Amino acid sequence: MCRPNMLQLLHVAVLWFYLLLPSMLCDNLHCYYSYIQEKEGTVELIVTECPPDELCFKANGRYGNHSILSARGCMAEGDCSQVHSLTFKGTVYKMSYDCCDWPYCNSCPGVTPKSLYFTVTLVIVAAMASCL
Repeated sequence: MCRPNMLQLLHVAVLWFYLLLPSMLCDNLHCYYSYIQEKEGTVELIVTECPPDELCFKANGRYGNHSILSARGCMAEGDCSQVHSLTFKGTVYKMSYDCCDWPYCNSCPGVTPKSLYFTVTLVIVAAMASCL
């Protein structure tokens, strides 16, 4: 029988409390906000508090096969995972929105619930593998 050491348990506990516990509390969600802008520009992220029942989002604006625009903020859950047309500086882009439900989850590129589950799974597998 394998017993994970205290350091492994501490890592799993910290991951749980830092990433998952805040989303289960009743407080409004804190997210990053950035206005719609071209991806090549520097992104100035501003902390914002979402209204009740809204999630953090990251938006990606595409023109053909090219990812050109980005934005972050809060939105109603029903608007998540949708694609909308947006005219920006005279050009029509397809904006897609990915939402997440824990504080500051829209800070980095590629952070989605799927990537969080993947990370948690890797941590658990690593802890179990070290017992072999």
